[in-house]
Amino acid sequence: MNIFRRLPADLRRSLDLQKGERVLTFAASDTGHVVATNLALLLADGTRVPYEEVDKASWDEQGLTLVTVDGTRHAERVAEPRMLPETLRERVNSTIVVNKHVSLPGRGGVRLVARRRPGGEVLGWTLVFDDGLDPADPGLRAQAEQALEGVRRSMGV
Repeated sequence: MNIFRRLPADLRRSLDLQKGERVLTFAASDTGHVVATNLALLLADGTRVPYEEVDKASWDEQGLTLVTVDGTRHAERVAEPRMLPETLRERVNSTIVVNKHVSLPGRGGVRLVARRRPGGEVLGWTLVFDDGLDPADPGLRAQAEQALEGVRRSMGV
């Protein structure tokens, strides 16, 4: 059976999908529905969160907590998530092109992450410093940028 036939009619009509975008799964929340498409997670309040912008997502008995790369936090109370957790994990992981931890001289390390839109080009890199390291430290940033350049050259990304 087509997923659209199982979507409530009002939800189906309200979705503003992009060309080529399709619904993968959905679940009811306290305030509406959360819909996972092949390109983004659509929250009950109408917020569209592309998978390449998801920094962290977690599920517990309260529902979904989502943090984007710009630090915005979203929470949805979802009693029965259906296939949302698995779909969200798979779609977010599919945006990661490179995920490599690099040790920095005498200081711990940095995780270098390259992300892309589904089916698109690499958007950019994120540097995630180990706990206790100050990402604003210019010397540390320079070492991380040098490590990034080495990884980019070695991986051709």
